[in-house]
Amino acid sequence: MRLDHLLAEQNISRKRMKQLLQRGQILVDGRAARRLSQNVDCGLQTICLEGKAVQGQPHRYWILHKPAGYVTANRDTEKATVLDLIEEDCKEQLYSVGRLDRDTEGLLLLTDNGPLGFQLLHPQYHVDKTYYVEVNGPLSPDDVAAFAKGIVFLDGTVCQPAQLMIHSSAPFFSRAAVTLSEGKFHQIKKMFLAVGVKVIYLKRTHFAGFRLDTDLAKGNYRPLNQEEFQTIKRFLEESW
Repeated sequence: MRLDHLLAEQNISRKRMKQLLQRGQILVDGRAARRLSQNVDCGLQTICLEGKAVQGQPHRYWILHKPAGYVTANRDTEKATVLDLIEEDCKEQLYSVGRLDRDTEGLLLLTDNGPLGFQLLHPQYHVDKTYYVEVNGPLSPDDVAAFAKGIVFLDGTVCQPAQLMIHSSAPFFSRAAVTLSEGKFHQIKKMFLAVGVKVIYLKRTHFAGFRLDTDLAKGNYRPLNQEEFQTIKRFLEESW
């Protein structure tokens, strides 16, 4: 939640917010706030106004193992959505941070903290995402070099450098992992098409410092653990 929105819930006027900010009387974890637009979470941080703690509703965060066949959307009139996998009493105001194609599996971060989602998806933060990929042809060191240089799509679009790690390669089937910080439409699939192979299976395993548990079954979800909450706090601090 934006700091000014939290203070507005306390019936603080915009004029008074600005005065308190200038005087250094709005503290977040003991540090003077710099902007009213910064992202805060009362569940993870202590926000004080003139020496008194501000109470607010903490945000919620879940990691979901998305199965294939679900669209990354809150509502769809024809297809099942990822929120259909969430219990009714948990999913109010939740949304997914970023999208996965309907046929792509893997890690989705779900939250009701809108500003955090914007931050994690903004290009300036260069948030890494890693995917496990299976393709229908061979991969070579030349492909690793092409990914590191920046793949050029067939339409001329240039991608930022990405890391390709080949797990196995054979004439009709290869396994690999790709780490990148962009999020172009169907980017992974188009990157492999540019080197002459087609993606036949795609799964996101890491996102923004979060890792998909090997024991979290497809369609299941869980709250963040304490280490992961610290990752959220670091992102909140970067929003200053």
